[in-house]
Formats: sequence, C-alpha cells, structure tokens
Amino acid sequence: MAQPNVIIGVMSGTSLDGLDLCACTFASDNTFEIIKAETISYDASTKALLREAETCSGVRLTGIDRTYGRLIGEHIARFMNQHLKDTVITAVASHGHTIFHNPTNGYTLQIGHGSAIAAACGLPVVCDFRSLDVALGGQGAPLVPIGDQLLFGNYDACLNIGGFANISFEENGIRVAGDICPANYILNELSSRLHMSYDAGGAIAQSGVVIPALLAQLNNLDFYKMKFPKSLGREWVEQEIRHLLPEILPTVDLLRTCTEHAAFQIAQSLNGRKNTIVTGGGAFNTFLVQRIREQTTCTVEIPDDQIVAFKEALIFAYLGWLRINNRINTLKSVTGGSKDSIGGAIYLA
Repeated sequence: MAQPNVIIGVMSGTSLDGLDLCACTFASDNTFEIIKAETISYDASTKALLREAETCSGVRLTGIDRTYGRLIGEHIARFMNQHLKDTVITAVASHGHTIFHNPTNGYTLQIGHGSAIAAACGLPVVCDFRSLDVALGGQGAPLVPIGDQLLFGNYDACLNIGGFANISFEENGIRVAGDICPANYILNELSSRLHMSYDAGGAIAQSGVVIPALLAQLNNLDFYKMKFPKSLGREWVEQEIRHLLPEILPTVDLLRTCTEHAAFQIAQSLNGRKNTIVTGGGAFNTFLVQRIREQTTCTVEIPDDQIVAFKEALIFAYLGWLRINNRINTLKSVTGGSKDSIGGAIYLA
C-alpha cells in the first residue's frame, strides 16, 4: 500500500458520548497535523443499539456489529463530503466500540465491522487493533502509549480521562502504561439518574458530600494493588462497583464520592512525575481536575480543546498509519504481550 497522505481516526468511547472523527497527517519525524476533527453525538437509538449489544444473543450481536459499521462508514462519508472534498484520503483507522474486554480469558471485542465501514465510505479501513496482542498474551490495552511516546514525548506522563482514566510514562527507558480507574463511565451513569447525560464541569458532584465508607470501599478494591500493565472494562465495573452504588443513596453524594475516588487514584498515579498532559472528556470536568491538582505535586497541563477532545482519535489514526507502513504499533511493555506487534486488520474498499 502506498505511503499515506491523510488518515481519518475514528474513536467511540465507553462513555457513549459520540463518535470522534479526526483527519490527520503524519511525518516520519513524528510530527502531525490535525486537518479537521468533529464529534458526532450519538442519538438515542444509537445509544440503545450499543447498550443492547452488551447483553443480546450472538446472532443479534453479529447484526449490530455490521449495522454499527455501516453507520460509522456513513458518518465518515458525510464528514469527507462536508470538510475534505479536495483532500486525498488514504485510509480510515477505526477503534470500534468496545463491548467485551476480558483478556484474562483471551478475548476482546470492538464492534463496527471494518468491511461494513469500508463499503459505506469507499476507503480502506484498519480496525480490530486489540485482538493480536490479546492472542499474544497481552491485555490488548492500552494502545495509545506508543502515540504518547512518539507524538507527545515532551511530557513526563500522558493522562487520558475518558470512560476510564489511563496513563502512560517512561520508566527506566521503557514505556509503561495502564488503566487507573473508572471515570466518565461511572460519572455519566450516575448523571443519567438525574436525567442528564453528564455532570457538566463536575458542578453536581461539587454540590454533594463524600460518603466516607463508600470511598474507602472503592479505594480498597484489589485492582488498585496491582502493578502495570493492567486494564479495566465494563465487566469489572459490573462485578466490583455497580452494587456499591444503590439508588437509595443520594445521587449527588454518589457523584461526589466517585469523583473523589477518581481524583485520588489519578493523583496517586501522578505523584513523583514532573508534568502531565490531560486529555479526554474528563479534562473538561473542572471540579475533577481541581481535586487532582490538590492531591499531587505534578504539574497538570490541559492543552487546547482540539487535542483534549480528539487525542485518542488522533492516535488511532497514527496506529493505522503505523499499521499501513508495517511498523510496530503495540508495545509489550504496556500490554504485557509476549512481544511487540503490528496490530490491526485491513479491509480494502
């Protein structure tokens, strides 16, 4: 395949905010340019479809996988028609939407089938980035750290606060990374009890009070005693956390306590580091960021809104660029795999 000109990175997070599209160029010296980026909010029917995928039959899941893939492809086609008419697009790099992630048992699943995306948008598609690493004994996550290392290496650490908070950093010349704790996945779910999609700026959480016993239970979960590499998924939340958040407790206090929990765990992961860049939807949660800053000596830097919102889509575009050029895009040091690998399936339109 020819050297790429422009790659469109596609990211759908566990928090169900929407679909991030980021058209980027990359150079051999690890510089990049974002040409155009946009978030397409999920409507109620798409959110319902993705939630259904978590519990439906295998036959239905297979259908949803293709339906959602066509939807992604249609969004990409509209994005190109509106913003990139005179731009030569080489490929799409799609993370997909995670439904199952259980690397301990040897599987992970991100839906939004690459063939359906390619057919709908007419472009080659790189997707299914995680499966090879899981087959090699790794966590299949996190994948972003190689982009952190090569594109954002001027920071001591890179912190992303999305559905789950994750971090990557250099330690003894090796990239180390992992998930820290649940973040927007839980906060948005609690906000939905108040008929809101999210807690804007953390204002509702700030108005609540911490439930000490709950905070202690959360902070004492076994996951926090594990060393990197480690990763989290929906299954872990359902098993370890959801039963701790009964609806009989005031939602505002649950929001405050879960925000405090996330801030504490994130601050713990930052202690001893000089500076970090913070991206993901959680970077816009001013109360959460305030509580992190109050518990760490690390300088917490929030970049411009475009990098905050689209860094993961940007890096998945970069992973696609690396895959197309047959270069390593998955690091065993952060996933625990048996070797570095070149992950991603390619579907040609």
